[in-house]
Parts: sequence; structure tokens; C-alpha cells
Amino acid sequence: MTIAVLRFPGTNNENDVLRALSMIDGANPILVPSRKGLAGLEEVDAIVIPGGFSYGDYLRAGAVASVETITEGVRDLAEDGKPVLGICNGFQILTEMGLLPGVLLPNKSARFICKWVYLKISDHPTMFTEGIEGSIIRVPIAHAEGNYYCSEEERESLRDELRIPFQYCSASGELDLAFNPNGSLDNIAGIINQKGNVLGMMPHPERASRPVLGSSDGLAILENFVRATK
Repeated sequence: MTIAVLRFPGTNNENDVLRALSMIDGANPILVPSRKGLAGLEEVDAIVIPGGFSYGDYLRAGAVASVETITEGVRDLAEDGKPVLGICNGFQILTEMGLLPGVLLPNKSARFICKWVYLKISDHPTMFTEGIEGSIIRVPIAHAEGNYYCSEEERESLRDELRIPFQYCSASGELDLAFNPNGSLDNIAGIINQKGNVLGMMPHPERASRPVLGSSDGLAILENFVRATK
């Protein structure tokens, strides 16, 4: 079971993701530089697009990476129903590709934000949240453009189809603007596609995969990702 961890010029979280996935039984994560193109995704069972600053966030975060040849392979695997996880810049790339609706705008504060946050996990089950539905987890964020926005029609679809697995909240689970670090619509921290196999999220589960890092709450998300790949 091979999981491709993509690296674009400017990606800087690939080693964190590789290390976290390597801790999970059955996972075989491999680093795939984007220059390998479609050949780099042959015999791959799942894909993670890690965080960083692909192409220096030139034009918009994720915009240049989203038109690389290798993303055609990402699209093909997603359409085949295989799991795809985009973290931070990976989420931005997935929206630029159109695999997920909406855009990631500059933070409301107009500042880069790096801090720990709490996420409320939806009660609705997904392949990424199995066994942790309805819980509250603590994970870090690190981004300048994490302010999620979409059209009203897309917003209604996300709500009606229960495609918002993660929302920023207080330590007790309160959903309020006071606990929204970047101004995201509806406190959205992550969304999934209609098939349920593509997840984009701004927080970094790989940075919360061991107690020594400050939390291991993110490991459950990665374990579910590996389970879904199997």
C-alpha cells in the first residue's frame, strides 16, 4: 500500500508527513517530487499534498502548483475514489485545482499565524474521522492564507451534504468567531468532496502525531487515511 507524499518547489512539510505516516502499520509512504510528473504516481494507492509554500505562493497560494502535470494524476486518482489529503498548502492546491470548492483567502488579520487551535469534529462519519466523530482535538496551524470562503450555493451544499468535518472551536467545543483564527466562513477548518475521498484541511495533523510534539490528536486522522487506503 503505497502513499505518495508530493513535493513541489517550496514544499517544506513533506518530511513531517513521511515521518508521521511511517509510524502507522501498513503504510508505505514515498516522496514523489512533482517533476516526476504522471510517472511518479504509477502504482500509487493514495496521495498526500503537504504544506509549505509551493512556488513561493506566487500569484496565489497553490496556484502555480495546481497546473503542474502531476496534478493530472492526482485528479485521476481522486476520480477513481482513492484517498487524497491536502494539508495547508495542499488544501490551497486542491481548491485551485477545483477538486474542492471555494478559495483560501489571506487571513483576516493580514498576518501569518502559527499557533495551536482546537477543532470540533463533525458527528457525521467520514473515512477520515472514523471513531473520532463529535470529539474535540488540538492541532497546530501555520498559514498566511487560511481564510476559507465560498459562494452561498457552495456553502449550502457543504452544509446540506455534511461535508464540513472540521471547524475551529474553543477547548469546550464552542463555535464562535472568537475562536476563529483566520476569519474562515462558518469557522471552517477542513472540507471534503462529494465522493468523500478528498479532504482539504488547514491545520497540520502530522505536527500533532506524537505527545512529544504537544499533542497526538492528529494521528487519528492519519490513521484513518491509511485505513481508507487499505
